[in-house]
Amino acid sequence: MGRSSHACSILGSTLLLLLSLGSAAAQKGSTWKTLSGKAPAIVAKGGFSGLFPDSSDFAYMFVALASSPDTALWCDIRLTKDGVGICLPSIQMDNCTTIANAFPKGQKTYNVNGVSTVGWFSVDYKFTDLKNVFLQQSVLSRGPYFDGVFQILTVEAVLSQYKAPAVWLNVQQDSFYSQFNLSMRGYILSTSKQSIVDYISSPEVNFLTSISGRVSKKTKLVFRFLDERSIEPSTNQTYGSMLKNLTFVKTFASGILVPKNYIWPVTQDNYLLPHTSVVDDAHKAGLEIYAADFANDFTFSYNYSYDPLAEYLNFIDGAFSVDGVLTDFPITPSEAVGCFSNLNNSKTDHAKPLVISHNGASGDYPDCTDQAYEKAVADGADVIDCPVQVTKDGIPICMSSIDLMDVTTVATTQFSAQAVTINDLKATPGVFTFNLTWDDIVRNLKPMISNPMSTYHVFRNPRNKNAGNFMRLSDFLAFTEGRDLSGIMISVEHAAFMAEKLGFGVVDAVIKALDDSGYSKQTAQKIMIQSTNSSVLGKFKQETKYNLVYMIEEDVRDATPSSLADIKKFADAVSVRTTSVFPETHHFLTNQSDNLVQSLQSAGLPVYVYVLMNEFVSQPYDFFSDATSQINAYVQLAKVDGLITDFPGTAHRYKLNSCMNMGNNTPAFMTPPQLGGLLSAISPSAQPPAAAPMPLLTDSDVAEPPLPLVSNTTASSPSDAALGMPTDVSILVTVLMLCASLLI
Repeated sequence: MGRSSHACSILGSTLLLLLSLGSAAAQKGSTWKTLSGKAPAIVAKGGFSGLFPDSSDFAYMFVALASSPDTALWCDIRLTKDGVGICLPSIQMDNCTTIANAFPKGQKTYNVNGVSTVGWFSVDYKFTDLKNVFLQQSVLSRGPYFDGVFQILTVEAVLSQYKAPAVWLNVQQDSFYSQFNLSMRGYILSTSKQSIVDYISSPEVNFLTSISGRVSKKTKLVFRFLDERSIEPSTNQTYGSMLKNLTFVKTFASGILVPKNYIWPVTQDNYLLPHTSVVDDAHKAGLEIYAADFANDFTFSYNYSYDPLAEYLNFIDGAFSVDGVLTDFPITPSEAVGCFSNLNNSKTDHAKPLVISHNGASGDYPDCTDQAYEKAVADGADVIDCPVQVTKDGIPICMSSIDLMDVTTVATTQFSAQAVTINDLKATPGVFTFNLTWDDIVRNLKPMISNPMSTYHVFRNPRNKNAGNFMRLSDFLAFTEGRDLSGIMISVEHAAFMAEKLGFGVVDAVIKALDDSGYSKQTAQKIMIQSTNSSVLGKFKQETKYNLVYMIEEDVRDATPSSLADIKKFADAVSVRTTSVFPETHHFLTNQSDNLVQSLQSAGLPVYVYVLMNEFVSQPYDFFSDATSQINAYVQLAKVDGLITDFPGTAHRYKLNSCMNMGNNTPAFMTPPQLGGLLSAISPSAQPPAAAPMPLLTDSDVAEPPLPLVSNTTASSPSDAALGMPTDVSILVTVLMLCASLLI
């Protein structure tokens, strides 16, 4: 892996291409509920440490490119053997650098605030000894692509090189350094005389009192609270007990820094409890209050639906506002402060993009249940959807999978014995909707929330994992009638299988349901039909005037003119995969040329992108583990017409933001990333393998055989042969039924 200064220079010049800088954040006219009445401060912990190694050159440089121009840079100060101040997130250097490789015999055991601690420590090395020690991610769950490239930075370098509007120095273990005849107090006082230091924080009372009145009056001293049960070494009190005596804290500090759960505590299963009075208490004592521990890629309360922007807004845009936040991802609080605050009463809706639910608000409730649909409507979806399946007794239902094993608790019931393999549908055994009657389903099964990111151990809303009721298509249509929606979308798949194997005409059933409900006669809501099968849409086109959406299942980079002409014959719009719009490799966006959206729109076909999810593990690194940043790229850069999403609330809120349509005045943090920019910033030796180019969509991909004809005598009852029953059993059942009828 490249470690020379030349390599860093090349990477640095590449990084400058990542974002096109915009102007400062949009100004807010209203008064903030902070102590000063000014906007909350954004403090970048070790720079943009959610993406790059904490306290690295790129981490600090990227703050200016992707965050509010008012963002402060945070440095955790450590002292070397010769008294040089360096920025490192951990006192144990092996947690955040390659020092164990450079000095394999350097491990020591020291007492750190009363705790015996094993590792490599800066006090054992002069700064010149560290020239071959490089930074690496201190959070193991984050990608290692930028590890081993950046050298350790001195505090002086951070103060002078990055032109930050403010610098925050954190002194975490002052008493530790005194064991080695090193004076953190002397270092801080000397540094503050040479450079402006805006904030100095420490969890040690003695340290702050020793510098109080000795540093510039412009420097804010902030007392850092640790875990409530931890002991503050100067007073021998717990931090929890000190929180009850903020008037004492006010004697040596102008502010406090607390873990965010001091303000919004959570239950053991990670749901929010009512907020505490800490913010009000601090403000009444004349103290500013800053909240720590924000990171887009850490676990936070399920109440936020995996949406980090929603969490920030809960700290700054409600009954109270903290005076600042300490974060690994400064782009997201920049969005919150600059574009998304004070929107609670906003009636502004920028029309595009169309927000289309994916199985309702399936990020919060089980797919296609009444609660998922209620949440989608409440969250501002423009269109809610029903993927149609059929039961054994011929009832069309809304179910996201034809296999009940995927989305219900059928595996825990007696019906699990009916599992069969039907290769036309899937290669693994399943209990299919047409194996059970509607009565079987509603009486014996419960919905089961989808967990598309479960391989990463990321799960959705466990308290409501089985909440809600199943819905027939007729129930769905009755539910949507009169709702504040611009339309509904009905998805139809497996139509050929249903016709040929089950004797069920799903297209006819959907048309009949819409007619019976009166939906087909109303004009207030658009009726959209979506399918991956061109023959399905072709039949709807022959018999209705609905809006038809062709879903392209494959990743494609563009469409041939002839395929576009074919699509125009049976569809009014197209939905495409997220990765067809923004190709990626190993979670990085590539710079692969992609003209698909433009080609489809030029042919008069609006483009909807699917499926957007809030979970950070579903997003390329280029979107900073931020669903809003991802949406912004699809809208501003790709210019799609609609978003198909598991979390319609996040997409709807995006449409209300005050930074839309600002043109050249768009702030940097609302400017989409340059495709492939982050990937090209990786050292060549560390880059993942290049992805193969995606294919073109051609006529053969679009063409489908006509749907099989359905006999009217069998249309209402799927056949036993298709239900997976062995042929001899089916014959036996038929004979027994015939005998029974004769006996009667």
